[in-house]
Amino acid sequence: MLIFRSAALFALAALLEIGGAWLVWQGVREHRGWVWIGAGAIALGLYGFAATLQPEGDFARILAAYGGVFVAGSLAWGMVADGYRPDRWDVIGALICLVGMAVIMYAPRSR
Repeated sequence: MLIFRSAALFALAALLEIGGAWLVWQGVREHRGWVWIGAGAIALGLYGFAATLQPEGDFARILAAYGGVFVAGSLAWGMVADGYRPDRWDVIGALICLVGMAVIMYAPRSR
């Protein structure tokens, strides 16, 4: 159950961070305005809180593992929001990052 909660929190963090950055991008680069930028800034702020809800207590481990989620999530967001089509190297790289995330977060450890 802890792994499911952790994975759900990683997904929430990715949605907030990647979505927030995308909203800021749209506001600035696509000239959609301050409402988009403001919504992005709020989402990015909420992302900071999502990581604190992880059951694991080590900041470095959580943020290092989240990096793998961010890589894969960014490609997925681009596919859905912008029609981006990753090539096989993008997919292989994202899978490597997710495997790394799983090792960092969920490998058995003794404390």
